[in-house]
Amino acid sequence: MKNTIISGIALAFLLSLSFSNNVFGQSAMDKWPELKTFHSVMSQTFHPMEEGNFDPIRKRSGEMAQKAKALAKSAIPAEFNKPEMITAVKALSGGSKKLDKIIKKGAADDVVGKQLVALHDTFHTIVGICKGEDH
Repeated sequence: MKNTIISGIALAFLLSLSFSNNVFGQSAMDKWPELKTFHSVMSQTFHPMEEGNFDPIRKRSGEMAQKAKALAKSAIPAEFNKPEMITAVKALSGGSKKLDKIIKKGAADDVVGKQLVALHDTFHTIVGICKGEDH
């Protein structure tokens, strides 16, 4: 009987952990759909660039700028809405627009790469703010 009680308590504890993780453990991307949408474009263009393939960012820079603009216009979830977040989101939007312009003007890969790396860093600043990390 003692083992049954302990097993029941252990099961209840594991279920409560699972529940709290699902309810309270949502990621920033789950809470902020526009951030998730931007991340999709960023990941599909940044990682190929790291391997020397600039075609994805050259083809999708306009889309990236559009997604960054949508992110900047979206409502920031209350728990992330801080002055440093507003600054970072504006920088991401402006930088994405700048990247699109330089690509359209035929910028060299090294110039495009530097701008994309800077945007990637800004994106990670945003994610860090969401996680409560100092930036």
